[in-house]
Amino acid sequence: MVERQRTRRDGAVVLAAAATGLLLCAAGCSGSGAASDDARAAEDPVRVLHGAAGKLVRAGTSKARTSMEMATGGTRVTIRGEGVYDFAGRAGRLKVFLPQDPAGIGEHRPITELLAPGALYMKNRGAGVPADKWVRVDTATLSDGNLVTGGATDPFAAAELLRGARRATYVGRTSVAGTAVRHYRGTADLVAAARDASAGNRAALRAAAKGFATAAVPFDVYLDDQGRIRKVRHRFSFVNGQRKDTVAVSSTTLLYDFGAEADVRLPVEGDIFAGRIAE
Repeated sequence: MVERQRTRRDGAVVLAAAATGLLLCAAGCSGSGAASDDARAAEDPVRVLHGAAGKLVRAGTSKARTSMEMATGGTRVTIRGEGVYDFAGRAGRLKVFLPQDPAGIGEHRPITELLAPGALYMKNRGAGVPADKWVRVDTATLSDGNLVTGGATDPFAAAELLRGARRATYVGRTSVAGTAVRHYRGTADLVAAARDASAGNRAALRAAAKGFATAAVPFDVYLDDQGRIRKVRHRFSFVNGQRKDTVAVSSTTLLYDFGAEADVRLPVEGDIFAGRIAE
């Protein structure tokens, strides 16, 4: 009889302990995953951002929207773009929409841009270029490395700029276009980014490091739970070659619909304009 009562008491203790464990897990286990996830995100933001470009390569392709806002002397203009990018193939296609003239007359035709390692191709460039011809620009010859010239920052170059992150902080969780993301903020160094970039972007970023007013580039970037960039904003500063005043540029790239078809074909030699291009 005594033995039976002891067995019942011991069983009750075991059941009570198990129930307590379940209650504790119900109260804390569901949130601990998110908490530990955020703890990992905040652990080494610089290391996380250095790997962001590689995550895009593994993702393959995506759609992209771009926005570039320039401000100088009280004047502010915004250039927008949209298209697709093949990160594995290092090639993209954007349609870039220029703002109206200050007088509000004469709409510009959208410029079609093809982005490739070391090169920018533009169609509907105007300035004496036939409508059926492409203009090819070697991005390493541009003082901004084509981070600004094309009116849109090459999405992969924007990602590789993060390889130059020297300090960064984890801001917290938020959402971009309905997708849960982690927000990081920091400053990238163009010299370091050029050194660690892929071969196709190295020369262009090196040119930007020399051509911008400062090699330090502040940024805000938003990564999804797979570590892919969903949104990145860079703030550039360069000296206007004609007026010698400083131009502030905010360039934003939004990436979405990963895996979308992105068949980017570069023009053949005969379709590239070989004449002189007016400024």
